[in-house]
Amino acid sequence: MSAKRLKFKTDRDKKRSKSFERDSQSERYWREKKMGNDEMEKKDPGLQGNEKMEAAIAGLQQEPTQEMLAHTLTVIRRRMKENGQLIIAVEPPKGDGQIQLQAIQTEDGKKWWAAFTGFEEELKGGGSVKSTFMTDIRKLFESALQVEEIEGIIINPWNRTIMLSKALIKIIFGEEQV
Repeated sequence: MSAKRLKFKTDRDKKRSKSFERDSQSERYWREKKMGNDEMEKKDPGLQGNEKMEAAIAGLQQEPTQEMLAHTLTVIRRRMKENGQLIIAVEPPKGDGQIQLQAIQTEDGKKWWAAFTGFEEELKGGGSVKSTFMTDIRKLFESALQVEEIEGIIINPWNRTIMLSKALIKIIFGEEQV
């Protein structure tokens, strides 16, 4: 074979090789994406979409400004309007048979209910949560506004945390302006 013809063949082989690599990478990407979708399908439908809240909270932690807070509260409001759910930590029933929401006491002595965007977030607490239930975001927020013993709700107390005081919950409901 002549050198020119050999060079042409190797160039063509290189193009095929690159094309094969691109196809393999693309195939791997879609396979991983599909696996991710399968995991999403296993997730409870009420929790699907809560990753938007996690992302907004993470953004707020990176850039703690009034604009980012307003954005995060808007994302939480949208999830509430989509009938999204949160996981709540509950205390085992005492003698009266009533289930109480688990409260976290902060250093200043104030009590907050704990809620989680997903089971992964709840597990980050290292076993401090014994029992959980899922609840509608709207119902949880409405209850928090009525209970005088708590200051509000801490979403994801172990990671990607936001402390929603009653004033912030009212803002989410659209009752007050930022």
